[in-house]
Amino acid sequence: MSFCGSSKTGGSQNDNFIESTFLEISDDISLLRLTLNGPMKTSQPETNPSKSTSDRKVEHLRITLNEDVQAKGITVGLENYRFIHQALPEIDLDEVDLSLSFLDKTIQAPILISSMTGGAEWSARINRNLAQAAQQWRVPMGVGSQRAAVEDNSLAYSYQIRSYAPDVPLLANLGAVQLNYGYGVEECRRAVDMLQADALILHLNALQEAVQPHGNTSYKGLLAKIEVVCAALAKDGVPIIAKEVGNGISYDVAVKLKDAGVTGLDVAGSGGTSWSQVESYRIARPVEQQAAEAFAGWGISTAQSIQWARQALPEGLVIGSGGIRNGVDVAKTLALGADLGGLALPFLKAADDSVEAVSNLLEQLTRELRITMFCIGAANLTDLRNTPHFVKV
Repeated sequence: MSFCGSSKTGGSQNDNFIESTFLEISDDISLLRLTLNGPMKTSQPETNPSKSTSDRKVEHLRITLNEDVQAKGITVGLENYRFIHQALPEIDLDEVDLSLSFLDKTIQAPILISSMTGGAEWSARINRNLAQAAQQWRVPMGVGSQRAAVEDNSLAYSYQIRSYAPDVPLLANLGAVQLNYGYGVEECRRAVDMLQADALILHLNALQEAVQPHGNTSYKGLLAKIEVVCAALAKDGVPIIAKEVGNGISYDVAVKLKDAGVTGLDVAGSGGTSWSQVESYRIARPVEQQAAEAFAGWGISTAQSIQWARQALPEGLVIGSGGIRNGVDVAKTLALGADLGGLALPFLKAADDSVEAVSNLLEQLTRELRITMFCIGAANLTDLRNTPHFVKV
């Protein structure tokens, strides 16, 4: 199976935000009551601590759309790199080719609609809007954690988007830590089948679990269980992509994941959405809330994490995400070593509006990427990855 490569077929066509991705939270977390204007930080605990998973999904959406959840004191690192403008590019703009092969399917741009949400009616509408635009522009898409639907099949509809995106790669998603809480190969296969997915993301959200009350923080022995899942799903022809959610992946961890059988890494570096910030809006106790806020600047920048991931996986799949905001950013992730650039929050905001808004964003991103490549004389993605016109400043 080919995972990612340049393709000459097909036409032309951040911040990680949630870069997991609207993750599942333990059922016994005390939640804050939401006001009509969105969640407010308060020391008053939620009177009903047994809110449904669907309600928690809605809460995550409201927080990320309405509150300041940006990382503090750290940047994505892409601002430290510049392309050297070529006044004489010696190529035609309309001949710049953005297409490539990804998970045995031709996609029209190296842009991933990153994992975000699911498990509620609001989430279902967002996923449908994203999927329809992904199909229109032939780009891949991930969904948020499917734990809600694995445990309650009545919520599966909110993830089932294959009919809206029949021709693009779709990425299923579960929290890796759930492998230490009773999940195994069967649950992973259920997530893949639910989505009719081309690959499975196992997301890693250690910091988020640590700052939330009663988070799932048993990470001991997890790598061995990831290895078991990789081996089992490899027999099904389903690759595993390990993904952070906004704090980046170090070189050492990247090597361990590669050795465990992971096919690719989505680095989801720091500098975009901070999930410790998201959780701070859900925490009732001031001591715990302030502790969560202390980690708003924690992690590895997206730029650094991409380079470490590529060093660890010289021939593997690398997705650069975390605070990606435009097509120039996408181009920089590829020049640093990524195969695709992933965005979440910009797509979430657009999808909360309409399919047309998502489509317009994809048009903008691809146009910005194409112009960037034109202005450095890169006719295709191979030229972009190998350009000599990219420097650290």
